[in-house]
Amino acid sequence: MKLSLTVLAAALSGAGAFTALNNGPRTTTTTTTELSMHQRQRQPIMAGNWKMNPATEADALNLANGFCALLNQLEDTCAVDVKEGCTEVVLFPPFPFISKVKDIVSKDGISVGAQQVYYENKGAFTGSVAASMVKSVGCEYVLCGHSERRSLFSDSDANINQKVRKVLEYGMRPILCVGETQDDYDLGITQEVCAMQVTKDLRGVSKEDMSNVVIAYEPVWAIGTGLVCDAKAANDVHKFIRTILAKMYDDEVAQSTRIQYGGSVTPESVDGLMAMSDIDGCLVGGASLFADKFARIVSFKSSVVAA
Repeated sequence: MKLSLTVLAAALSGAGAFTALNNGPRTTTTTTTELSMHQRQRQPIMAGNWKMNPATEADALNLANGFCALLNQLEDTCAVDVKEGCTEVVLFPPFPFISKVKDIVSKDGISVGAQQVYYENKGAFTGSVAASMVKSVGCEYVLCGHSERRSLFSDSDANINQKVRKVLEYGMRPILCVGETQDDYDLGITQEVCAMQVTKDLRGVSKEDMSNVVIAYEPVWAIGTGLVCDAKAANDVHKFIRTILAKMYDDEVAQSTRIQYGGSVTPESVDGLMAMSDIDGCLVGGASLFADKFARIVSFKSSVVAA
């Protein structure tokens, strides 16, 4: 799904999660001369990962309704790849809430996704879900390799690769998450870690399938900590990831693949991030649990591109 780059009038600050805006929409100062050719060609994508939140179905539906109420104040919404100048928006609710959240948000062109799947089609895998299951309830995206799955649930690169390929097999789009830990960052091996993860996790994925793959760079030390990787530093990692894609595939894939930034994204940091030449969106955690904050992030203002 996409939202136009027409943005909400007010920079939402201390409003509650479901506070509506009183002001009308405003238009960003983005011009085509301010964006690189490749960035203009890559559709921005904002994703809200609710993780294991909120506590109840009622809370989830209230959040979805509150978010949509704010988005309805935007000038236009449109489906993915329909027209230029729109931002795709995806929500990742917990499994029990997916269907009902989809019923609410799909009317506004918002897609839903699953936070993870298992790579087997069916069987005695208690607690797991198959790609066919989430596909059948309307998921269009699946997160693969999120740092919390890697660290807390021991997802290996081999398993992540199997999940990426299974998601593609079922006609959905994986968002492949890669990024360094605090120790990796302190050792100065961010590029090496990202290169290894991208290379291993995309093994066997064809050039044609890459048009359906999104990559999210998430420095693990910035997730849920309140720390945000410097926008320029994040952009440099995104550029580096494109060099890896160019070696694995070609420059066309490298320049057309959308790469998100994830790591404590806030209304205050999003504009700087989205002003970067190689940052195509954000994978948002905590802020996506507040309708007003996530609406402000989705309606980012991108008027300057840093070198």
